[in-house]
Amino acid sequence: MTKVPTVSVLVPVHNQEKYIGRCLRSLLAQNMPRDAFEIVVIDDGSHDRTPYALELFCDEITLVRNDANIGLPASLNRGIRVASAPFVVRVDSDDYVNANFLSVLSLFLANNHYMDAVACDYLLVDDREDVLGRKSCVDDPIACGIMFRTEQLIDIGLYDESFLLHEERDLRLRFTQKYSIYRVELPLYRYRRHEANITNNAEAMGIYMRKLVKKHGEGAR
Repeated sequence: MTKVPTVSVLVPVHNQEKYIGRCLRSLLAQNMPRDAFEIVVIDDGSHDRTPYALELFCDEITLVRNDANIGLPASLNRGIRVASAPFVVRVDSDDYVNANFLSVLSLFLANNHYMDAVACDYLLVDDREDVLGRKSCVDDPIACGIMFRTEQLIDIGLYDESFLLHEERDLRLRFTQKYSIYRVELPLYRYRRHEANITNNAEAMGIYMRKLVKKHGEGAR
C-alpha cells in the first residue's frame, strides 16, 4: 500500500525558468522523510524553458500542466484538488525554504489540534540571495509559508479565482472568519524580491485592492 503523505506542497509556476530549480532543490533537501510529503507543481502555461526545467525533477514531483495560462488562484485550486495530504502549504516558484520548513510546520499542526493553520516568519532576500531583512508573518504577511489543514481550505471554498492579484488576502479574510492562523516565530521561508515580482505592478495591484475592498469592506486594506 502506498503511504499517504502528511504534507502536500503546492508550487504554482509561470515562466520562472530562472528560479524554479532552486525552489525545488530546497524542497527536496527537507529533513522530513521523503515519503512524508509530496510536491505538486502547477505549470500555468509557461512558454519559456520552465517545462524543460521541470523535466529534470519529473521523478520527484506531481506535475499539473495547464494548456493555457488560467491565472494563479485557479492554478492553486487545481493543485489543492490534486493534493492527497491532510496538510497543504504553498511555496512560490521564485522562493525557497529552510531545510526544517516542512517538518517544523507540520509538527505544530499535528500536535496542536486547536491550531487551524500555522505561518512562519521569513527572510527577505534579493536576486543574489543576500538577506535584506527578517520579517514577521504577522506584521508583514505574505501568501506563502502558511500550512493549512486541507479540509478547511475546501470548507471555505478554496481561492476566489476572480482575484488574479491579492488572492491571498481574500483567502486569508475568508479563512479567519471561521478559523485562526498561528505564528511560528522562526524564519523558515525565503521570500525573494526581484524585478519580475508580480506585485511590482502597482496599477494592477490597485485594481484588485479596490475589488478586495468592495468585497470585504475598508478593513481589507
